Amino acid sequence: MELGLKGKVAAITGGTEGIGRASAQRFAREGAKVAICARHADSVQQTAEEIAKLGAEVLGVTADVSKADDVERFMTAVIQRFGRLDILVNNAGTSIAGAFDSVGDAMWQADLDLKLFGAIRCARLAIPHMKKQGGGRIINLTTVGGKQPGANSLPTTVTRAAGLALTKALSKELAPHNILVNTVCIGKIKSGQHERRYQREGISADEYYTRVAKDIPLKRVGEAEEVANVIAFLASDAASYVTGSSLNLDGGISGVL
Repeated sequence: MELGLKGKVAAITGGTEGIGRASAQRFAREGAKVAICARHADSVQQTAEEIAKLGAEVLGVTADVSKADDVERFMTAVIQRFGRLDILVNNAGTSIAGAFDSVGDAMWQADLDLKLFGAIRCARLAIPHMKKQGGGRIINLTTVGGKQPGANSLPTTVTRAAGLALTKALSKELAPHNILVNTVCIGKIKSGQHERRYQREGISADEYYTRVAKDIPLKRVGEAEEVANVIAFLASDAASYVTGSSLNLDGGISGVL
């Protein structure tokens, strides 16, 4: 199916591993121009080179989206390079979670700065350009935990719940400008975070993912490419009447719609 992404400009935060990397590659294969950012320069360069090999025009910027100056530098570079911005994917984030009494102010603030204020600042800078050109797409990555928080899930579930509220509020405010805002709520998806975890535990990837998948109805952990497919759909012409929606991508584990 033709998604209508050829020639579009997509900016993806946290674009060097997991969902961000897979999404950048998917957009590149669809003929989009791609901008990525992440904190580590070597990873940004390597990923940008991989995307370029797919035939896409690509921009890689070393930036930490928890820092306002870095966000502004990244978004300015996107406009300077491509002259427009059609798709913003707010992907950068972590899944730090613990008991309430174990989370201090610094951890709360770091999580909010990365996952909430990073998305807010990117959107704030993207929206004027999208309004000027007559539309755009903003896709926020959140988690099913933001809808259904459990014990020992702080600060991430609170931050993700804020991301859900941001998505819904922006979708209503920006609809008159043909800017569609949606969120993909992920469950357990293979990522660099999981890789580092099983390496610390000294077990194999298969052993780790088999253990994690026990409570998932589909009995497997999701692939980053599966999330990228949904992100590409939400950015595409096929989703032209979809806004203010949250799509669970969790193998059926969540108890809420």
